[in-house]
Amino acid sequence: MRQTDGDSHDVHWQFATGDDAADQPRRLSRRPGDGTVQRADLQRDQSVRRWGPVTPSATVIGRANSPESDLSENIRRLHEERHSAMAGHSSRMHQLDKLRVSHALCNDLSLTPWQRDCVIGIMSELDLTAFGSQRAIPKVALVVIRHVVDREREQYLGLHDSDWIREQPPEQLTDLYETFQSLTDENRFTELTEKHGLDITSLNRLRRVLKEQLEDGDLEYAVHGRNPYRDPNLPSLTDRWGDQGSD
Repeated sequence: MRQTDGDSHDVHWQFATGDDAADQPRRLSRRPGDGTVQRADLQRDQSVRRWGPVTPSATVIGRANSPESDLSENIRRLHEERHSAMAGHSSRMHQLDKLRVSHALCNDLSLTPWQRDCVIGIMSELDLTAFGSQRAIPKVALVVIRHVVDREREQYLGLHDSDWIREQPPEQLTDLYETFQSLTDENRFTELTEKHGLDITSLNRLRRVLKEQLEDGDLEYAVHGRNPYRDPNLPSLTDRWGDQGSD
């Protein structure tokens, strides 16, 4: 289909028609290194791969004997990377414990699905060593839960906007702060904090540590199961809304 000649040669396509026939021959080179991937192409490929969906269930180790059967416990442990013989077993178990304990506490406190995902998303990326002697998973999880719930309630009332607060009259501010109810005022949360040895002073101090960690790691709005990088090939939601409005 093509004719080549020499180390640096021309390529002529035999069945070219129309504009293709008038194109100049393409120069190719056989010099060392010319066949390697360019840095720009490699960086572009890595950028595209960031947008891949998060599907941990896509990889399955082993199969059940029949559609009605389940995987054996040993195969399931391998699939979930819970086998003690696998490298990094302790770190994975610690990560799973953070997710499991956080999920259980969120259910106990009747958090919304969005609040639960926010808590688990922060806990999954948080370095607990920054909390010192109070780095036990239940303690840090309660601090994160209090932060997420109070943050949402503050944003609902507008208490997070310092510029807007300065413009409000004193009577309006008094009503807003009386309306705001922190999670620490709820009985069930108080019972859990007392059970794990946390008082209001410890909660406030640990929340300051948490805010520093969230700011340093850019984790303020981390959400479990959601990728911060939206696929640019997907249609924009605003465009879809605009099309529906025009119809």
